[in-house]
Amino acid sequence: MAEKKTDQELIAESVSGQTEAFDALMLRYQDRLFSALVQILRDREEARDVVQEAFVMAWTKLASFRGESGFYSWLFRVAYNIAMSHKRKKSLPTTSIDNQPASGSITPEDRHPDNQPSHQMETSERQHMVRAALEELPEDYRTVLILKEMESFKYEQIAEIVGVPIGTVRSRIHRARSLLRENLLKRLPEGEEICQA
Repeated sequence: MAEKKTDQELIAESVSGQTEAFDALMLRYQDRLFSALVQILRDREEARDVVQEAFVMAWTKLASFRGESGFYSWLFRVAYNIAMSHKRKKSLPTTSIDNQPASGSITPEDRHPDNQPSHQMETSERQHMVRAALEELPEDYRTVLILKEMESFKYEQIAEIVGVPIGTVRSRIHRARSLLRENLLKRLPEGEEICQA
């Protein structure tokens, strides 16, 4: 079985004109990029457009990629800049992410207690609650929290992506977590507490 090529190998091949190498990079990252952008933009169609535009721009600018950061964080920065440019040009309509289909489903034959319908319903309710609380956050806070908690970017990468100093990223993440907690507390039934991971 052939070994999976690294991003650097695929980038080098892409720069030398091998389009199938860039196709492999696209396949590697398009779903992850799309999922993150849906969370940030709250609009699936806009996220899809931004992903397509980001890959087109990445292809044309690939020779300028210096490898100082990972390819995905560079690609995300490209996509984020495109998304912000779209926002500046027009007022983006928003679609609630609550209307998006849930990914994955559990088969009814699964007898594990965590996978029983009642547990699944509780989990779904909690996910809905978290998404709604996240959606209430101001965009600057929501974006950095998604990049940190869902995309697992380091503070330095987030600072590069959103174009602010690392101290600003840290304070926004701290504030975003506080606001998210407040939003969640408002939604919890009386007497129930937020679980600490």
